[in-house]
Amino acid sequence: MANNGFIDKARITVRAGTGGNGAVAFHREKYVAAGGPDGGDGGRGGDIVLTVDGHMSTLMDFRYKRKYVAADGMPGQGKRCSGKDGEDLVIRVPRGTVVKDTATGEIICDMAGQDRFVLCKGGKGGWGNQHFATPTRQVPHFAKAGLPGQEREVTLELKLLADVGLVGFPNVGKSTLLSVVTRAQPKIANYHFTTLSPNLGVVALDENTSFVLADIPGIIEGAAEGAGLGYDFLRHIDRCRLLIHVVDVSGSEGRDPVADFEAINAELAEYSRSLATRPMLVAGNKTDIAQDREGLEALRAHVEALGLPFFELSAAAHQGTRELMWAAAEKLRELPPITVYEPTYVERPPEVDMSTPPTIEVVDGTWVVDGPWLRQLMANVNFSDYESKNWFDRQLRESGLFARLEEMGIQDGDIVCLYNLEFEYQR
Repeated sequence: MANNGFIDKARITVRAGTGGNGAVAFHREKYVAAGGPDGGDGGRGGDIVLTVDGHMSTLMDFRYKRKYVAADGMPGQGKRCSGKDGEDLVIRVPRGTVVKDTATGEIICDMAGQDRFVLCKGGKGGWGNQHFATPTRQVPHFAKAGLPGQEREVTLELKLLADVGLVGFPNVGKSTLLSVVTRAQPKIANYHFTTLSPNLGVVALDENTSFVLADIPGIIEGAAEGAGLGYDFLRHIDRCRLLIHVVDVSGSEGRDPVADFEAINAELAEYSRSLATRPMLVAGNKTDIAQDREGLEALRAHVEALGLPFFELSAAAHQGTRELMWAAAEKLRELPPITVYEPTYVERPPEVDMSTPPTIEVVDGTWVVDGPWLRQLMANVNFSDYESKNWFDRQLRESGLFARLEEMGIQDGDIVCLYNLEFEYQR
């Protein structure tokens, strides 16, 4: 986690609501046996929904609250009245938040490319006894419980949406450059790690030319392994289409500009291979206080030999800054738009503890099966998908359920009821 209140990574647990239970009820009507079943269905559990809030810039809201649970559905009632659906729980996140499955690290969604995403779906409500009436079973005395909602642990990572990122060692003048070319007002001082959180500003060159510029906190050697502040903020460079590498060429701290340039590039490559090939402009800064031009010219020769554009400037004296910004704008016209990460997460069958056998009872000639693990299993099965149904059938057989039914005397053609699923038993 970053310091100074800037939170750009958080881990949370989310659980959608459980569906409401179906009702067992009968109404009184002449010539209808036992009044006729009219128990209503339970309401659907609420979803967990992510939405983008343009006014949020950090994940601070998730620092102390780590668990989010949506409302359960209400139970059904008589007169075929369905229970009320549980209210969705809406979680606001900053634009640019990438949501990952904590266990696998796979990307579930990128909130840079959409404004709303259903992260967990609520459980279906249980059927009331009205659904279980048949010509031979006119008085069903049972209904079904609602199914549980989806639950998962996710990691939220904020990756800033900036076109251009300023990178370099601490105290090389990135914040000063940002303040000069935009209206941003970052904290500036003559010591390392003045910048403790990324700062954004809009560079407006004319009516038709503008882009977003980010000052990324100073990176140091070893940042890709977690040293200093760099590791916390390297992820913010991921989306930047163009990098401006700012190097101190003044010699005031006795540093070698070429060595500094190569050290930062090595850290970028260590963190991400794609960063090693990201388009880059190089700016030799603090030329106004340079003792001589030896370091500046050595850096220029080194950079140009690599085929990279080089600019000399003094951000504090406002020298060369506009030329650098125009060069960045021209380069951006050639580059693709900001990266939106494609989902890589693959839904996997749940790990279900089947050690506790389900309950089985015969009600009105129907074999009614119930149990917590069965609810969890059915909540994760897509019964419209052939492979999913086959997987469900295998799980039931491996659990020993069918063997137990046969031991209890079930016959071919008997009706088996598993929550909102009824089928004729076949050996």
